[in-house]
Amino acid sequence: MARVLIIDDDYAMRQAIREILEDAGHEIVEAPNGLSGIEMQRKHHVDLVISDIFMPEKEGMSTIRDLCGEFPGLRTIAMSGGNDDLSTPGGFIELARRFGARATITKPFKVEEFLAVVNQVLCEE
Repeated sequence: MARVLIIDDDYAMRQAIREILEDAGHEIVEAPNGLSGIEMQRKHHVDLVISDIFMPEKEGMSTIRDLCGEFPGLRTIAMSGGNDDLSTPGGFIELARRFGARATITKPFKVEEFLAVVNQVLCEE
């Protein structure tokens, strides 16, 4: 399957996503923030990055922007705990896409919905 980088400062969330994706046959790389996430991508060259938005040291929007700039064509998914009004113009969804995210996921999520988004992004040309 795919090699996936999970960037999230919440250890429990990284572990939950790791289990979901490993059960689906994916290989996982993890990072607790955007700075280490960029370094992990440089080292492991993953197929997909799933990044939280609100993190210390380097937040997710700039992480996604920097990753997409350095690795054109990299597939990225932005995650948010819903700390933003998702329905307003200029909100999380619109901004994440402008920064390079191919899809967005709001936490908490259902496993089936999460896997559907992951599979959709991995299958994009």
